[in-house]
Amino acid sequence: MAKGYWVSVYPAISDPERLTDYNELAGSAVQAGGGRVLSLLGGRVVAHEAGITERVVLIEFDSFEQAVAAYESEAYQKALVALPDGFERDFRIIDGID
Repeated sequence: MAKGYWVSVYPAISDPERLTDYNELAGSAVQAGGGRVLSLLGGRVVAHEAGITERVVLIEFDSFEQAVAAYESEAYQKALVALPDGFERDFRIIDGID
């Protein structure tokens, strides 16, 4: 079964300290949904083409369906409410090859 992934890129972060509540709630929701964080928060990024060097988060799930269910879960929806204003995010759920 192909894995599923959450890919988040934050083109604009006005105040990273304000992400604390979201990070705690989202981390718990991801773990409860079976997700595994594959990239370090605040880790190094080398951007090419039209890329930006802001925060990138990659989370792996055992399946695409599991990734979608984790996003739609009550726990993650509560985390989204805690995402403060001033943050621009490109979020995608993608299907893996294997």
